[in-house]
Amino acid sequence: MRCDTDFLIDYTKMFTNKTIIITGASSGIGKMLAIRLAEKRMKLVIAARDKQRLEDVAKVCRSKGSEAVVVVADVANKKACKKIVDEAVNTFGGIDILVNNAGITMWADFETVSNLEALEQIMQVNFFGSMYLTHFALPYLIQSKGQIVGVSSLTGKTGIPTRSIYAASKHAMAGFFDSLRIELKEKGVAVTMIYPGFVSSEVRERALNGEGIPLGKSPVMEKEVMTVEECVRLMLPVIEKRKRELVMTTRAKVGLWLKMFAPEITDNIALKAIKKGK
Repeated sequence: MRCDTDFLIDYTKMFTNKTIIITGASSGIGKMLAIRLAEKRMKLVIAARDKQRLEDVAKVCRSKGSEAVVVVADVANKKACKKIVDEAVNTFGGIDILVNNAGITMWADFETVSNLEALEQIMQVNFFGSMYLTHFALPYLIQSKGQIVGVSSLTGKTGIPTRSIYAASKHAMAGFFDSLRIELKEKGVAVTMIYPGFVSSEVRERALNGEGIPLGKSPVMEKEVMTVEECVRLMLPVIEKRKRELVMTTRAKVGLWLKMFAPEITDNIALKAIKKGK
């Protein structure tokens, strides 16, 4: 029987009336996070490329008593990132939390890659998108002594086969936000990094193959990996407490510990996980 006191905490008072931007909010982790925070009466600015899906998420959030603003935007575009921030400030007067969640992944050995532009897109969305949005939001976050949340991946901590460029983008994201955390410490802005492992969502169905074409079908045993509900449940107390980072799953924590002393074992664990698809 699990004893998890964080699960029993009511976060309503901690989050009520604060303004949060969530990118990649039309599905997966971003969608579930928006819905859970809507229950806490947050002022939501949800962004993604799919307008209809965003509107559907916003409808659910509003039904739970939260204000929700939809911004159709591609974070790979600097002007679109500024648009997201402007919409938040113009509507709610400021920003308290920025969640950089939008992302795109791949599933191909590097030697099979023929479309380099697709690899550039992964870096553009995952790293530069987070950097652009943070740049435009930062003055308001400093003013509110707010918080930046980066939803990364375990690949931001260690290399994973079939994910070379994805891992590079997430390593870049981790390095950027770790550096920013130090810069912003005296200004009262917290930086929280989230490192999930496999989470059951649509992200792998849209993963790019070596030709830059979405797979269409997940190569992972989705029923045997963490659900988005569980992922967000773990994220909420970490965000609320403004913690430095969250590494999910015992296997991931053990693997990262082993990486310091026996890196080859960690490599083998990563390879085995990809082959098994869980």
